[in-house]
Order: sequence, then structure tokens, then C-alpha cells
Amino acid sequence: MTEHQNPLLIPSTLRNYAPPFDLIREEHYMPAVEAGIAEARANIDEIIQNPEPPTFENTIVALEVAGQNLGIVTGIFYNQLNAAGNDQLQALSDQIGPIQANFGSDIILNPQLFARVRAVYDQRDDILLTAEQETLLKDTYQNFVRGGALLDDSAKARLRQINEEMSTLSPRFANNVKKSAEKFLLVIDHESDLAGLPPTAIAAARQEAQERGQNDKWIFTLDYPSFGPFLTYSAQRHLRELVWKAYNNRAFQDEYDNTDLIFKMVKLRHERARLLGYTTHAHYVLERRMAERPENVMEFLENLKGQYRVEALKELKQLQDFAKNLDGTDDLKPWDVSYYSEKMRESLYHFSDEDLRPYFPLDRVLAGTFEHFSKLFGLDFRAAPDLPTWHKDVAVYEVFDRDSNQFIGTFYADFYPRSGKKPGAWMTSYRDQGLYLGRVEGPIVAIVCNFTKPTQDQPALLTFNEVETLFHEMGHATHGLLAKGTYPSQTGTNVLWDFVELPSQLQENWLYEPETLNSFAAHYQTGEKIPAELIEKLRRARNFFTAWGGMRQMSFSILDMSWHLHDPELITDIVAFEDEILKDCRFFPRFAGPSSHAFSHIFAGGYSAGYYSYKWAEVLDADTFEAFLESGLYHQDTARKYRSEILEKGGSEHPALLYRNFRGRDADPKALLRREGLIKTS
Repeated sequence: MTEHQNPLLIPSTLRNYAPPFDLIREEHYMPAVEAGIAEARANIDEIIQNPEPPTFENTIVALEVAGQNLGIVTGIFYNQLNAAGNDQLQALSDQIGPIQANFGSDIILNPQLFARVRAVYDQRDDILLTAEQETLLKDTYQNFVRGGALLDDSAKARLRQINEEMSTLSPRFANNVKKSAEKFLLVIDHESDLAGLPPTAIAAARQEAQERGQNDKWIFTLDYPSFGPFLTYSAQRHLRELVWKAYNNRAFQDEYDNTDLIFKMVKLRHERARLLGYTTHAHYVLERRMAERPENVMEFLENLKGQYRVEALKELKQLQDFAKNLDGTDDLKPWDVSYYSEKMRESLYHFSDEDLRPYFPLDRVLAGTFEHFSKLFGLDFRAAPDLPTWHKDVAVYEVFDRDSNQFIGTFYADFYPRSGKKPGAWMTSYRDQGLYLGRVEGPIVAIVCNFTKPTQDQPALLTFNEVETLFHEMGHATHGLLAKGTYPSQTGTNVLWDFVELPSQLQENWLYEPETLNSFAAHYQTGEKIPAELIEKLRRARNFFTAWGGMRQMSFSILDMSWHLHDPELITDIVAFEDEILKDCRFFPRFAGPSSHAFSHIFAGGYSAGYYSYKWAEVLDADTFEAFLESGLYHQDTARKYRSEILEKGGSEHPALLYRNFRGRDADPKALLRREGLIKTS
């Protein structure tokens, strides 16, 4: 390859066609997108002009792979925008988004192409197809219909405009949240202002200051590993208030204000839904969800809210009494909740998060995570340092079947926060399992996190919450890695959205079991295993403030549904709208900006009219884990059945059917309440 060749324009020569991150430059993306679109157009034209009658192979499968190279290029681009973004990539997204959206409209709104798809769909009862093929055919047809294929020319033209305009809004929203957060720094000059903070937080703040050229100071940011411990442990109430307000004012009333973007998005989503014949965006989205209808979601949420609210009010009263008895605080505020709840938990259960941290050095936790998935599913993660990555902190592994030595897929892990990286944690795919270049190839997946960084004096020591996050994202990753299907759009995490969190949330359950924790949790200095009494304290404290956390999830879920069930033309003030919608979910007056302005899940992350899926999937994961508790944590027959019926099947069949095949019945809704201690077990 010469220096003038574009590495995105030729198939990768690396194992499993892994992306050549070391060769990809910003100037490569636009030519590669344009070439990918040209190639895809030629493939589409070939489908349309095929003189043979439409068949599953010459139309549906041909369409499935027509734009695969374009998909590889845009997948790399948007993943890098999130994991290693900069102003140049953001500017590129404003160019690439409309181009890609217009091309997508060209496909979905092409009457000749739709005629061939429809012809195959109309023959579905007369042709012999596998379950996976039946799903691909049905989904392909529905994608055209839901994309506007049945509209008249005028409506199609307007839909095309909407798609183009929407293509840039989500990346802009995410960029605003990121930029707004990055501008905040709490610079501490006096050591007395560090009162209450654990040594790990102080050391990290010192290192942050040194990296910014302020050697004699301490700096706290709005990256969670920095502000989270600050709000939990800082004895300086005025500084907790400052940090809390900064976090909750992200992208609100500053140069990165998201107000206009929110209004544009909800109005365009609503208009699109109405154009396609749906009452609201929520009706449009939920047609392709397990929940099916907004009424089902709202009933689910209202029932849970009723359960949680009663208990959450009791928890708040206990916290207020505790704070008053501890130091006389009788006007509890939101920035006090983490601080006093941690102290109350320490008082009740005699341990803190910081007691756990020394037993969770990242290298041992990661090794233990790999061993956990090896015991469950027979996976073998082998470091592949010769494969290039997008940053020096990223590790890459090749995954094999432990027993057969068969290659499964490529896995990247990106753990630490840095400038330009989106906050939070997520799993993503660079290529899904399935047909690629004429053969079925293994997947390429990644997890991207923002964990506590190592310091000069100690390795990265994770909080228990960060360990849970790792297991969560690895659950998503194994869903992608263990896919068995042929067609990429049907494999891995390409499932109905309110099913996608089952494999991730399920994995968190093992972290409360001594057998799992004892396999890897050990002191980073002495190697001493985590004490049994500490595990028992963790288990007893699992449901501490459960209802409070449940109400937080209810507030996000109800806010999401409210944005997408209302006519946005009737919403003129985001603050007033939120205050009214969330009046039964909040326990304090609003002391900062509205949640919507930084609600990236629904405005930049694909969860619009779908945030409820976290709780929906919790019912499934609680019921699933009960199967493992009944048979054994690592019972191979149970694990094999879960792997074959859930993970390997991806979206090839309806998730309700997959779940029944695994469990022998539908999920028991009471399983979640049993786990959370909100109903008594016999």
C-alpha cells in the first residue's frame, strides 16, 4: 500500500478484516463514503435491472449486502466520532450525515426496488425459507413501508427532507453535551478543600492537574470517575453543590445550549411519524418493539412507579433523619444525597465503595471477566497486540472457542476517559457477524468506557459500579460475538430494542455471588482475596436505596415517552414541560437545568421512545438469572441453552419466542420485584 492509497477503499489485509486504524486519516472518510455510495448504487441498479423474476436470493440477500462496504466505512467513522472525536470529525459528520441520509432515502423510496421486494414478500407463503430468512424478508419489507415506500411523491419528497435534516442533529447534540462538560474544571488550591475525599480521588485529581500543567493543585472534571467520588465523599457542601449544578446544567443556557436541537428533533420525529400514518413518534417506534404500543409501556411504567414511589419516600425520610442526626443538616438538597446515602450505607452495612476498590484493579478484573465468560460460554480471549487500534490505551483481543479452537471474532476494549471521547459506556460493532465479501465472517465488536485511570503510584482501581459496567458491556459484546447467523442485519445485538439489554443486565447478577467474586477480586498490593465478610456486606446492601434508583429510571423513562407522545407544537418551554411531566417523580425542587438538555440516550443514542427498555429488560434478566440460581451459577446445560436460544439467534426470530424457547414460559414480572426486595419471597 502506498501512502497515497485510501485504506478505506480496499478490503483490510488484517486478520478478520480488522480496520487498519493506524493508516486511517480524516481525509480518507469522505472519498470512501462517496465511493461506497457509488458502489452501492451500482449494486442496487443491478438488482433492479435483473431480468430474472424477483427471488429471495437475487433481491433480498442481494439488497442485504449491496452497501456493506459503505456500512464498514460509516461504522468506523461514527464509532471514531464517539470514541476519539474532534472538531474535524464533527464537521465531517455534518457533511456525511446528509449524504448518507439521502442515499438511504434513494433506496427506501425507489419504487422499482420496492416492487421487487414486495413481489418476494407476497410469495412468502409459497417459498421455503428458514426462520432467519423469514425474519429477514419480513424486516426488509417493513423497513421499506416504515421508510415511506407507500407514500405519494409529495410525501416522499418531504420525508427525504426530514431524513436529511435529522441526520446531523444527533451528532450535534452529543457534541454539545461533550463540549459543555469539558469546559468545566473545579480547580482546588487548598488541601483543606479535599476533606472527606478518599486517597484514590485525591491522587486522580492531582494527576489531572499535573497533566494540565498545574502541578500544585487538584482538578476535578465532569468525567464520572472524577465527579462521582467527589459528590459521594467531599465534605465541602458548597463544592458539592458547584459540581452537581455544573453536571446538571450541561448544554443548558451556555454556548452549547441544546434547546433548539431538542425542539427540531422532536418536531421532525413527530412530523415523520404523522407522514407515515402513525399517531406519534412513540407509536411509530413501538410498532417494532416487544411492548408494541405506548399504552403497554405507560401501564408498565405507572405500575412500577407506584411500587417505587412509596418506598422511595420512606428512603428519603430515613436519609433526612440520618443527615440531621449525623451533623444537624435539616435542609437536604440533591447534591447531598450521594454524600449522606454513602454515609448511611456505611453506618448500616459497615463498608464503603472505597473498601472495595483495592480489590478491583482493572487488569485482574478484566482477566476475571474473561474467565467468567470462559466458564459460562467456553470463550478464550487472546491478546492481539499486533492489530492496530485508535488509541494507545485501547486493547484488542481475538476470541476463540476454548474447546474447538475455532475463531469467533475480534474484540476491542477502550477503558479510560480522554478529551474528545463521549461520556458514559457503550458496546458497538465495527462489523456484525454474517456475510462479508461473499462469505460468513466473524464479528468485530468493541466496548468503550470511561473508567478510573491509573495514577503514577497505583494501577486503575475500579469502583464496584465500574466493575458492574464492565460486566454489563461485556454482556452486550458476547451477544455480538456469539452470533451464529448468516445475515448481518439479523445477528448479534440487532434485536428488538427492548430486548437488547437482557444479555448485558443479566451479567451484573453474577457480581453479587461469592463464587464469581472469589475468582478474581484480590488486593492490588498483597494479592489477598476479597474477604468473605466484605462480599456478604455487599450482598446485604444490594437493595439499599433501590426504590430511589428505580424512581430515577422511572423519571427518565416517563420523560422520554412524554417527549414522543405529545404534539411538540404544544411544547414551548422545556423547563415547564419537564416540571409538569416529572412532578410525581421528583422529590426536590429543580435546582439546575432540565434533564432533556443532556439526555443523550434519547436525543443522540437511539433510545427515543425506548428508554423504558432498561426496566423492561430487567424483568427478563431477573427471571433469567433465577434459572441459573435454580440450576447452578455456571451450570453448562443452562448456559448452553441460553447461548443457543438467546445469544446465537440474535434478531432472527421474535424475542418473545426466543425467551419462551429458553425458559419454557414467559418471564415472570415479579422476578424483578423479588430481586429488589420489594415483595417477599417464600
